[in-house]
Formats: sequence, C-alpha cells, structure tokens
Amino acid sequence: MTESTEIYPTCTACGSEDLEPGFVEDRGEGSQGYTRWIAGALERGVFGGARRMGRQRWAVEAWRCGRCQHLELFAREQV
Repeated sequence: MTESTEIYPTCTACGSEDLEPGFVEDRGEGSQGYTRWIAGALERGVFGGARRMGRQRWAVEAWRCGRCQHLELFAREQV
C-alpha cells in the first residue's frame, strides 16, 4: 500500500483539521499486513468464513482526529 499524499482537511465528527494518517492492523489468518474492504454483503461459506472469491478488495486507510479521536476510514487503493 502506498502512502496517500492527499490530505483530508476536516473531521466529520467535530470539524477539526487535525487528522493524523495511520492504518488498522489485520492480524487475521493470511494477513497481508493491512485491513481490506471487500465489495458486497457478507456471505458465509460452508465452514463459517467470509466468501471472498471473485470480489474486489481495497486497502483501508485510517485517519485519526487529534481533537476527538474519531477515526475516518477510506478505501482508495485496490489490492
């Protein structure tokens, strides 16, 4: 995942302009080191895991507000 150069100027919760970039760690099985957003409603397979085959996957970017600690999540890079 590449680091974004675009800045999100305001927090949607409190209006602060103090957003800090970061990421949400994925420690699950088969982890790629980051969390992914997968298109479509959650469907469970035979063994209870999420069905992902053939679906688009997007890396999740996280931004934390320095004033209210609200997290803003964006999925902008397909993986």
